[in-house]
Amino acid sequence: MTAKSDEFYAIADQLIAAGRFIDSKGWVPATSGNFSARLSDGTIAITVSGRHKGCLQREDIMLIDSSGQSLDGKKPSAETLLHTALYQRFPDVQAVLHPHSINATLAARLFPDQLVLENYELLKALQGITTHETRIVVPVFANDQDIARLSRQVEAYLDQHSGVYAYIIASHGFYTWGASVTDTLRHLEALEFLFDCEIRLHGKV
Repeated sequence: MTAKSDEFYAIADQLIAAGRFIDSKGWVPATSGNFSARLSDGTIAITVSGRHKGCLQREDIMLIDSSGQSLDGKKPSAETLLHTALYQRFPDVQAVLHPHSINATLAARLFPDQLVLENYELLKALQGITTHETRIVVPVFANDQDIARLSRQVEAYLDQHSGVYAYIIASHGFYTWGASVTDTLRHLEALEFLFDCEIRLHGKV
């Protein structure tokens, strides 16, 4: 069993604070969602399965290796593979956040294949985007209890597309990532706003 470092506890505290903020917005009802962040040694701090994200304590954050295996005897989220796949693909990614928001759920009903976001000023909240004259695509994948199969579908899409900041799992929620917990939380909040804009523009909300 791996001992917890000061770095682990610092990152755990960041995930706890993010959970409280995300819960305050109603984006992780009940025990939904999962959050993670990568440590400097390549191990990953991730929320323990079944914990309410607005009430997280340090003991609700556990440690896994880069392949998703528990290092402290606790049980990680069933969707851990979706986190580890992003860390393996993107060396610069240091955090992954996965809310189960109303906007992501409704957006997938209105846009079953992909959601296009373009010409919004708030796109500049996403890392590397410097102008509103930008177009990004958020792919939508069918929900699947077979996480390994779902992960392969996501990986196949990312093999063929660059400039992806997030993806939606239909009737479920969405994943976004970034260079820190703070950056990823900024992405999450901006995307939530933009999802809401598209729902209001094209839907009947």
